[in-house]
Amino acid sequence: MERVVARRTIVKEEWIQKSALVLMLLMLLTVVLIPLFSLFSKAFMDSQGNYVGLDNFMRYFTTPALLQSITNTLYISVVASVISVTGAFLFAYALTRTGIRGKAIFKTIVLLPLFAPTMMHGIGLTYLFGNQGFITTGFFGALPFEWNIHLYGSVGIILSEIIYTFPQAYLILVVSLSFADYTLYEAADTLGAGKLRKLLTVTLPNVKYGLVSSFFVAFTLSFTDFGAPKVVGGQFNVLATDIYKQVIGQQNMAMGAAVGILLIVPAVLAFIVDRIIERKQNISVNSRAVPYRIVKNTSRDSIYFVYCLCISLAIVALILTVFAASVIKVWPYDLTLSMNQFNFSKVAGEGLKPYWTSLKLAAWTAAIGTAVTFAGAYLVEKPRYFKRIRQAGYFISILPLALPGLVIGLAYIFFFNRADNPLHFMYGTLGILILANIVHFYSVAFITATSALKKLDPEFELVSESMSVPFYRTFWRITLPMCLPAVLEMAMYFFINSMVTISAVMFLYSADLKLASVAIVNMDDAGDIAPAAAMSILIVITNIVVRLGYELLTKQLRKKSQAWQKREG
Repeated sequence: MERVVARRTIVKEEWIQKSALVLMLLMLLTVVLIPLFSLFSKAFMDSQGNYVGLDNFMRYFTTPALLQSITNTLYISVVASVISVTGAFLFAYALTRTGIRGKAIFKTIVLLPLFAPTMMHGIGLTYLFGNQGFITTGFFGALPFEWNIHLYGSVGIILSEIIYTFPQAYLILVVSLSFADYTLYEAADTLGAGKLRKLLTVTLPNVKYGLVSSFFVAFTLSFTDFGAPKVVGGQFNVLATDIYKQVIGQQNMAMGAAVGILLIVPAVLAFIVDRIIERKQNISVNSRAVPYRIVKNTSRDSIYFVYCLCISLAIVALILTVFAASVIKVWPYDLTLSMNQFNFSKVAGEGLKPYWTSLKLAAWTAAIGTAVTFAGAYLVEKPRYFKRIRQAGYFISILPLALPGLVIGLAYIFFFNRADNPLHFMYGTLGILILANIVHFYSVAFITATSALKKLDPEFELVSESMSVPFYRTFWRITLPMCLPAVLEMAMYFFINSMVTISAVMFLYSADLKLASVAIVNMDDAGDIAPAAAMSILIVITNIVVRLGYELLTKQLRKKSQAWQKREG
């Protein structure tokens, strides 16, 4: 009798897991692949929905002004990526391979741009180097010189993209530089190799994959960014702003879809190359490796300290400038302090409503996105059934990593705005904004979850199965608590990115669901730069406060949930 009950239990669990796998795949197809197919099909149609083949692409490539956007975008992306990765490498090297002081402070400051929307970088540069900028005017006439860098155009976009991608490249490179076998450096010293030769033959080969990966990440982010070109681009058109003009300005959806495909091609190519390179990485540190030892060198440390200080001061100066602009009455004519810029009813007529909407969106995205993503990662990693479905689920799960936010937003217009779509009711609601954000940031969170799940011993599931413990109880009592740090990090990733994003939601918000990031763009378009700066500061402060709360919370939760790892001696 017991065997029959046990067998029924096993069959029931198999049915639940198989059903969940099929449901997961259907959901991924519905929110990722099918909308993407709608975008592709729209690019080959005219405004009346008639098939026109490659006409939209031919019209784009035969229009000089539009064709120039591709060249501009490639130029911006390559230049910004090279400068960003080079600078980030030196910064990461200073924090991992030198004995400079203040490393904790430098590590904190370099990540601050992640808490701000990309539009804020452009706004900060405007207040520093614009026509009435702090530096452009010689500190408001206090100095006998002026410095005009012709901000509006390629220079402004490149500077903004460097600020945007610098922390992203740093995070990759600091991990690559943290792992090193010191015996290689000792062997190089024994052979009489100089510092330059050790750099070229030991250090760079050891981090070459990190360098290439960080370059492609920076390139993709720069290539697909919308916020910075919108604020400081001027008449310098790029693909992201072309999509905006075609869809919002001219209501030419077919051409917008064609430009979206052009935007996605380099991003997909960069993604494929990055994945190939990642697979080719070899183990650089084995069990016999000796941890890297920092040798005292006063002159080296002094140089790198000054470099890190300059980078950190530049980041802090940009943020403080935006903050100052938000609390100054009329820049640069009346520099008295005032909180009038935070009275958004004067410029948007909605007060703080966009901010509260963004806060609600970010909270729901973090809660739902974390639950769905971790569940999806679990179904891909742990069950032993439907191998092909799990492989397909993994592929679709990492696909959004190569999809620009503008492409996701545009695809959702074509898919959810169809009257014959059963999901049409979501269009124009907060739900579609949440869904777009979850899909946009799904891949990174999914990879975080799968990495955490891979570290767990499969014996947990095998032992539970042998003891007839349901898999969902094992998941709730063992798997989830052990992966809690990764789960909380995923939630924070969803929240912060949802607060600062603009590209994925630019085409999807309705009049009564305007977001803070959208309000910043609209205010900048209307010339209300100071209120836009104030809204940017609100987002930054919110993200910093939430991050600090997250750090305190995780510290307590880790002590409670991982107490089993500590032994009393």
